[in-house]
Amino acid sequence: MRPFRFDVARSVEDAVHRPAPGLAYLAGGTTLVDLMKLEVANPAAVLDINRLPLRGIRSDGPGLRIGALERMSAVAGHPAVTSGYPLLAEALRHSASPQVRNMASIGGNLLQRTRCGYFRDVRTGCNKRVPGSGCPAIEGENRTHAVLGTSDTCVATHPSDLAVALVALDATVLVHGAGGRRALPIADLYLLPGSTPDQETALRPGELITEVTVPALPAGTRSTYLKIRDRQSYEFALCSAAVALRMRGRVVREVRVAAGGVGTRPWRLPAVEDALTGRAPRPDVVAAAAAHAVDGARPLSQNRFKVLLLQRTITRAVLSLVDGRG
Repeated sequence: MRPFRFDVARSVEDAVHRPAPGLAYLAGGTTLVDLMKLEVANPAAVLDINRLPLRGIRSDGPGLRIGALERMSAVAGHPAVTSGYPLLAEALRHSASPQVRNMASIGGNLLQRTRCGYFRDVRTGCNKRVPGSGCPAIEGENRTHAVLGTSDTCVATHPSDLAVALVALDATVLVHGAGGRRALPIADLYLLPGSTPDQETALRPGELITEVTVPALPAGTRSTYLKIRDRQSYEFALCSAAVALRMRGRVVREVRVAAGGVGTRPWRLPAVEDALTGRAPRPDVVAAAAAHAVDGARPLSQNRFKVLLLQRTITRAVLSLVDGRG
């Protein structure tokens, strides 16, 4: 770990008006500290933001409001989340380990960096870490990498379970910067790699996520988060599906579907949603709709299994809600 300056933010305004170049915000530190130890991240200064008034979980208005400094475990166990947004609670409980969930903040989870081994190994090239240095994963070890949203410069998978759930829920992040406050749909927060994979989010330099807002779900909505991984604890998704479903009789009235573990960002699946809406969700209908999830997929040498895995994961998640098991 290289030397750096350390300071504590006294207010949100104090934090966002610090010089942005070379500055990193510190909340739970579960990602930042790891990257600094590996010398993947080498901030000139670290600003502790844990004293800022960015906590609270409120459901007294329409929808849910979550402070960016709330810990993942606190949100996962909050009654308003477990009763009203089981999809969100499940995504958080399936993330990381209990120890990490007790430390990691909501805002930090949304901004965590990829788990691509090449990104985390400074001895190799990586266009996310050093633009123009190449993407060894395209021809190398790529079993866990993305099949959707990739480019010729990057195939790294987005790591956050929480972000997938929030994309399915049409959530919004509130951000604060030197230029003021703004609201950003979470689906617009993450950028495709294109030719600039080092630019991962739409945040401007020095901007800080302060709150996440989730719209209220219509009455009768069922939701679930299904995560498929190599082991059941402390493992990132090979594939995941976030589904919120509302039925009228035996017909799908409304459905939202997003996928994780397969895309370079949390991947909303409107073609799957359109194929299910207004239909009776028989197994064959759901399977046919799920086939649209892989439209445009570009599998690599070692991750072709994700194409079928994604379809089956979505099918299983949707049918669990239809059967009342979700």
